[in-house]
Amino acid sequence: MADQARDRATGPEGARDTGRGDVSSAGPSHSPASGLELRSPAFSEGASIPQRYSRQGGNEVPPLEWTRVPEGTEELALLCEDPDAPGGVFTHWVVTSIPPETARIDDALSAGAELGQNDFGELGWSGPQPPVGDGEHRYFFRLYAVDRPLGLGEGASAEDVHAAVDEHILATDTLVGLFAR
Repeated sequence: MADQARDRATGPEGARDTGRGDVSSAGPSHSPASGLELRSPAFSEGASIPQRYSRQGGNEVPPLEWTRVPEGTEELALLCEDPDAPGGVFTHWVVTSIPPETARIDDALSAGAELGQNDFGELGWSGPQPPVGDGEHRYFFRLYAVDRPLGLGEGASAEDVHAAVDEHILATDTLVGLFAR
């Protein structure tokens, strides 16, 4: 089971056809060469996300921390996407306008940060809720450091973020967590 989880976390072969592209194909999970390092005190890379962060288990916002934000960063943006959802890539979290001096996010947003719309049609975090018996899904938490303000505002979608960061990424890092019901 652990080997299967590792294979699914690191390779696109475990992903379903998504229509929006496989979020796992954007590079390795952790890319120290980019500088930015994303982690969570709640779960480690390739490990299960605790139940309390799932949609039905309390829907708590998982704490994330990062270091080594590159000089010249004007804004940080965060996405959490599940490429294993039956209908294609499913967005669970969009946060934009995160000030570059911010080093942590949890249920309290930094001043100025904006919540985007997830694919449940809600603003903010909506935790994992894969279909029962569908096996482990991968949840890609991706943090972007960009060289300009994105100007997206409240309610931005993951598609808005992907389009806005194009050609403006100074660094990015990804943390993959797993969840099954």
